Order: sequence, then C-alpha cells, then structure tokens
Amino acid sequence: MLKNDLFLRACRKEKTERTPIWIMRQAGRYLPEYRAVRAKTDFLTLCKTPELATEVTVQPVDLIGVDAAIIFSDILVIPEAMGMYLELEEKKGPVFPQPISHEDDLKRLKIPDPMKELKYVMDAVSMTKRVLDNRVPLIGFAGSPWTLLTYMVEGKGSKNFSLIKGLIYNNPALAHKFLDMLADSVILYLEAKMDAGADAVQIFDTWGGNLGYHDYMEFSLPYIEKIIDGIKHKKKPVIVFGKGVHYALKELSKSGADVVGLDWTIDIGRTREKIGKRVALQGNLDPTILYGSFDKIKQETLRVLESYGHGSGHIFNLGHGILPDIAPEKAKALVDFVKEESVRFHAEEKKSDKKQHKKKH
Repeated sequence: MLKNDLFLRACRKEKTERTPIWIMRQAGRYLPEYRAVRAKTDFLTLCKTPELATEVTVQPVDLIGVDAAIIFSDILVIPEAMGMYLELEEKKGPVFPQPISHEDDLKRLKIPDPMKELKYVMDAVSMTKRVLDNRVPLIGFAGSPWTLLTYMVEGKGSKNFSLIKGLIYNNPALAHKFLDMLADSVILYLEAKMDAGADAVQIFDTWGGNLGYHDYMEFSLPYIEKIIDGIKHKKKPVIVFGKGVHYALKELSKSGADVVGLDWTIDIGRTREKIGKRVALQGNLDPTILYGSFDKIKQETLRVLESYGHGSGHIFNLGHGILPDIAPEKAKALVDFVKEESVRFHAEEKKSDKKQHKKKH
C-alpha cells in the first residue's frame, strides 16, 4: 500500500486532504545533486543505466518533497528502439542524423519489444519502485505519436516545422503509416512500464500545438485515443498533456484519459467549468514564475489554487517543464506552498459536504 496516494486519488477525482504536486522535468539540471551524477556520464548513458536513472528519479522526492516520482528517461528512446540512430547532447538537444521522410524509411523501422530493446527502462522502473518503498507513486511516460514523428522527420528541433508539415500535406497516407506504427510502439511501451510497476502514465504531446484544429483531429488526437484504448491496465490513470492545444481540450477530455494537463496560458478555473466534470486537471503555474521572489511564487500558487477552487480532481504542476537554471529552493518553496495553502480549499469542501448532508437529513 502506498503511504502517500494523494496523486492517484486526485487523478481519479477522489477526495483528498490537500492538492498533490509534482513537477514536469523534476529530475533534472536545476538540482545540484542531478548535475553531480550527470557530470560523470552522458545523457543517454544515464537514461540507459537503471541504477543511475533510479538515483535521479528519487532525488526530487527526497529533496523537494513532491507527491509523485516520474521515471527519468527521454521520449526519444522509442524512435531509437525502432531503428533510428539518436544523438543527444545537452547543449544541442536531440538529433536524428538520418531523419525519415519516404516510403522506403518504413523498412528501417520496427515495432520494438519493450522487454528487449527497452529493457533498461523497465529495469529502471522496477528498481525505482523498490527504492521508493511505497512512499509515493511512480509515473511512466511516452511522447505522443505526433510529437515523436515530428522529431523523426525534422531530425531535430525546428522553428517552422516545414518538413513534418510537408509530409502531412503532401503524403498524408505515409504520415498515417508512421503514426500508426508509433502508436502501436507506445502502447506496448506504456503497458510494459505499468507491468514493471508504474502507477500511472503521462502522454506528452509537446508539439501538438503546432497543428491547427483540423490537422490535430487527423494527425494527433486519433493516435492518442488509440494508445489510451489499447492500454489494458484500465485501473492505472492516464494523463494527457498537450502543449498549446487550447482548441481541443474538450476533445482531449473525451479521449479516455483520466487527467488532462494544462499549459500555463490557460485559466484552470474556466477549463474546470468546461471539462472538469469529466476529467481531473493537472497544472498549471507558469514555469518562469519560479524566477520570481518567494512572495511572488506564493501569490501565483494561490492564484492557481483559487482559480481551480475547492474540491478534488486537481494535481498541481507547472504548465511545462521546470527550467534548468531555477534555484532548487524556489522549487522546494513551491511544493511547500501548495501543501500548506491547499489544505483550506479541501477543508472548505468538507464544510460544504456537511451542509449538504444536514439539508438532506
């Protein structure tokens, strides 16, 4: 039994004593302890060494007190396992020196067996579960097919995404073949993570917001839905985070996901009114607020909590990953503020419930 199951209860919209919090990219460069591990090895070796991945996964639980751990890895381990050569340098970012774009490239790719080509990830999940010793839940994750394909076609980060857009507009049938193969790969990968011990999973659609509404409905959402539908662990929560996908939040709430993650440009209260009955919400403090003073961080934390209002179904998070030059004490302060300030919102819910109970009787 988990000693702290607040995160999982919030995912299921069950009542909680306070709002749980974890932070996207919480195992990362802002922590000196992470940098000390990273100084001894390259990024991909860190991802592929279960003992090291476990160490950095657990660091934020010990150091800043988050309510969930997320396994240290990278979304691009899937394309690499499918047969693409990946270079990952901290300053340059991920690079595929031989990007895909033609029908012949399908022959270069395979749907990987997660217990073979990605066994190092499953070993890290199992090891992390043992080290956590049921203190908090463990989250597994994967990139959405659209986001993965964007990297695979562009070969690296892009400003205008001309190559991937050229593919979907000039050869949509081939794009769908790639996306379908990616969806099948992600299903197997997330299932294996859950088998290894992950208590919940998150699908990152980082580049979803680069599509207009109609293209999103064709090239991203259906494959997210396919993944969620294909996961057999129905009791383990699925979170979908689509950056910049304001126009499709209603559709994402009907995707089968238990939780919809919000970036920082959306008002969480208004979004709750629209989709909060159907799904839990995760988010959504602007990551750059952590450059501000402690008073500013507290003020903005309260603003997000007040916008959501009292009641269950909220997981506090940033609206994107924590930035690498944030002071660790600012991240710790955020976690502490959420823990301290959210209690009264949940106390107000209890008072409301008691009033309703008295009226009925």
